[in-house]
Amino acid sequence: MTPPTAHHTPVLRERVLGLLAPALTEPGAVLVDATLGLGGHAQAALELFPEIEYVGIDRDPQALAHSQARLAQWGNRIRLVHAVYDEIPEVLADLGIAHADGVLFDLGVSSMQLDDRDRGFSYAAEAPLDMRMNPDDDLTAADVVNSYSEAELIRILRAFGEEKFAPRIARGIVRARESHRLSSSTELVSIVKDAVPAAARRRGGNPAKRTFQALRIEVNAELTVLRRAIPAALDVLAIGGRMVVMSYQSLEDRIVKTEFAQRCSADVPIDLPVIPESSKPSFKLITRGAELASDEEISDNSRAASVRLRAIERIAA
Repeated sequence: MTPPTAHHTPVLRERVLGLLAPALTEPGAVLVDATLGLGGHAQAALELFPEIEYVGIDRDPQALAHSQARLAQWGNRIRLVHAVYDEIPEVLADLGIAHADGVLFDLGVSSMQLDDRDRGFSYAAEAPLDMRMNPDDDLTAADVVNSYSEAELIRILRAFGEEKFAPRIARGIVRARESHRLSSSTELVSIVKDAVPAAARRRGGNPAKRTFQALRIEVNAELTVLRRAIPAALDVLAIGGRMVVMSYQSLEDRIVKTEFAQRCSADVPIDLPVIPESSKPSFKLITRGAELASDEEISDNSRAASVRLRAIERIAA
């Protein structure tokens, strides 16, 4: 297994911690990291806020093991849990924690998963078609490309990859698997490249990028889980609590934007002159729209190039 980058720089580290800081001033404040990964944000937060309790969640047991070692010196302040992030309320209940003061989501595939070619997330290296964030799950990318119908493949390529050449790619996959089971990332990349017109291949980077994104989202049910996770996490926030979400593609960001907007809107007719207290929103937006990384940040950390950051605060019960 290719070892992960032990001390990678988390995306927008200073901005994330700055946004969470007002919610983490009290001793014993609870910060939930819904996507622990390699523990970069966790280490920075534990160093900056010496009196917080940190709950780290990840569906990937390898990520938990690496973070456990990295964060060992704060063992009395951390609780790391193998779970999917839509299970935040259950995780906190099991730990005897009534609410969270801060919640952080750093969505998408982690640096560790990308760097470990055996996991099959990268289209840039020979690897098995796996893409499971939790290796104990059943469905793999190989299962999808070898068993889904052509219509189903078109659906996920369009819905999760926003791939305009979805029919051509799906047709190429179905044709290739007639002779043998597809099992390698390089073979799938070759199929996609053959299906995409030459003019389109010359722009926008690797033409397999959107196909790999679509397969990863399907294998891990990422958008389905996210649609449950954002409202569930907002519901466990204490008054004055803050949530920060970093998305890396428009499908994720759209879900976050929609839920945040609903939570910050009064449930009354728009022409009502006075909003009753009972109908006022319980949340307010901290960021104006989606914040992007600076050119300097992107230069230091290429993963920041596509990030969209949004933050919200609970202001009432």
